[in-house]
Amino acid sequence: MTFIPDILKQIVAHKREEVAAAKMSLPTVRLEEQLLQIEGPPRGFLRALRATADSDCPAIIAEVKKGSPSQGVIRPDFDPLAIAKIYQNNGATCLSVLTDERFFMGDLCYLGNIREGVSLPLLRKDFICDPYQILEARVAGADAILLIAAMLETEQLLEFSQRAAELHLDVLLEVHDEQDLEKGLATDCQLIGINNRNLRTFVTDLATTKRLWPLIPEGHFVVSESGITSRDDILRLQQAGARGFLVGESLMREEDIGAKLRELQGEC
Repeated sequence: MTFIPDILKQIVAHKREEVAAAKMSLPTVRLEEQLLQIEGPPRGFLRALRATADSDCPAIIAEVKKGSPSQGVIRPDFDPLAIAKIYQNNGATCLSVLTDERFFMGDLCYLGNIREGVSLPLLRKDFICDPYQILEARVAGADAILLIAAMLETEQLLEFSQRAAELHLDVLLEVHDEQDLEKGLATDCQLIGINNRNLRTFVTDLATTKRLWPLIPEGHFVVSESGITSRDDILRLQQAGARGFLVGESLMREEDIGAKLRELQGEC
């Protein structure tokens, strides 16, 4: 399969069309009415990560992910709820749930289905380009959202992070380079994800975390994302400053997902 050099632009262009269609199907006013029916606050995503890391264990965000643009179908026997339960039973701190349909074979309904079956905090992993998606995430059952600095202007990051705060959602603000980080640090977001994968080329380099971590002020919680395949990777990234670790593909490819997750955690 051939990909354009900057696949992120392709994804964002389609996402804008997708959001426009969603607004037509379910207007914001109706979504706000659904929000009023939700009982209880979101589960604390950042709080859970800090608690695990403070116990000297790697805070792993295990990802529920069927496929990706670069790899195609990663797990043919994909059962989101069953996978989420395995993660919970084997020590994951939080879950990341892919909800993008076109490029990552996800679905927004996975959030609600998984929320009913597990007690872990959930991240909506998608390409947020409109405040509508933040409200949509809260209604669907998310406890946190992903904001990608590479696809948003600083003003948008400020607006979207504020909207998330109003809805009591945590924000995992994802950066890949110094320019992204400068934008991210202009917000109040305390949870910074360093994506080792360049979303423009999909090339992965764990050294990205080591390069960017010293530039992040004390008090932020740093999550290393992408390219994590072994316990040695976890140890290397911990030495580089990361306290949380978002792991997807290397778990999804394993026949025994639980055993792989326990291996990544070490003796914890």
